[in-house]
Amino acid sequence: MSGAVADQVELTLAPEDNRRLAGLCGPQDSNLQQVEERFGVRLIRRGFQITAVGQSEAADLAADALRRLYAQTGEEAELSANDVHLVIQSVRNEGASKPAPSVGSARGGRGGEGGNEPGIVKTSRLKVKARGPSQLRFVENMVSNDINFAIGPAGTGKTFLAVACGVQALLSQKVQRMVLVRPAVEAGEKLGFLPGDLAQKVDPYLRPIYDALYEMVGFERVGKLIEQGIIEVAPLAYMRGRTLNECFAILDEAQNTSPEQMKMFLTRIGFGSTAVITGDVTQIDLPPGKPSGLKHVLKVLDGVDGVTFNRFTARDVVRHPLVARIIDAYDQFEAVDGR
Repeated sequence: MSGAVADQVELTLAPEDNRRLAGLCGPQDSNLQQVEERFGVRLIRRGFQITAVGQSEAADLAADALRRLYAQTGEEAELSANDVHLVIQSVRNEGASKPAPSVGSARGGRGGEGGNEPGIVKTSRLKVKARGPSQLRFVENMVSNDINFAIGPAGTGKTFLAVACGVQALLSQKVQRMVLVRPAVEAGEKLGFLPGDLAQKVDPYLRPIYDALYEMVGFERVGKLIEQGIIEVAPLAYMRGRTLNECFAILDEAQNTSPEQMKMFLTRIGFGSTAVITGDVTQIDLPPGKPSGLKHVLKVLDGVDGVTFNRFTARDVVRHPLVARIIDAYDQFEAVDGR
């Protein structure tokens, strides 16, 4: 803050509740320290009154984050470091706002009702809340459109939100089944050295999708739904020749498809179905010289009615804040280095 005039924003926490105040501050004030570090401000606390000292915009944002975090303590006994990070990320992306209602964690709380709050996706075990305008727009598009692309770096919640919307559609009987697909591409490893048939070889590549399903539905129930064919997890090659009616289909890691594979997947979509295609065009594992179906389709379907393109950047990363800085560093390096 050297060379700048410090501004002060005062915040009074209400209602006064010592348990909630302890949850806001965290062990040894660790949550307040995270707010200070991320916004570059100094926080002065006297009971239930907190003053944010720093540059005008930073102080406003820090105060807004504290409002949201204190509101969240009304629902949760404790705030984890990840909860604090996600609220900070949301405030930085959206800008300071009026005092906010309670804000759920990125992957939501157990049970509870989402009400009519926009961006809420309810599954049997989680209430998932969209974080920031990019995630909110993505969720709204998946509800309203038949084919939706989500393009951006790792950690922006693309796959998790897609699976959440698919589970919600399945549980509410808007669709009869879910089909979760990934291309079988050797991402630096040789599939031939893995034991089993093709499905078993590809299974480790589908682990992020399985993990999301287990978190939202539960291990045993996912197993039963897979046995019944209501949830199908398969390599992309198994989609050829099929028609997917009344289905929520997700193609993950789509940057590793060829143009022909992408066309094949998109033309599987039948009546009453929704397709979501996620990928990161900076993480292509195809052999040199082989074009990416995701990069190709962005040009082919540009402007087509009923198709949405949702783009995410490092600002939308909901993992550890260092992940966003790593992504930015790689982007800057590659821009200069030309690779």
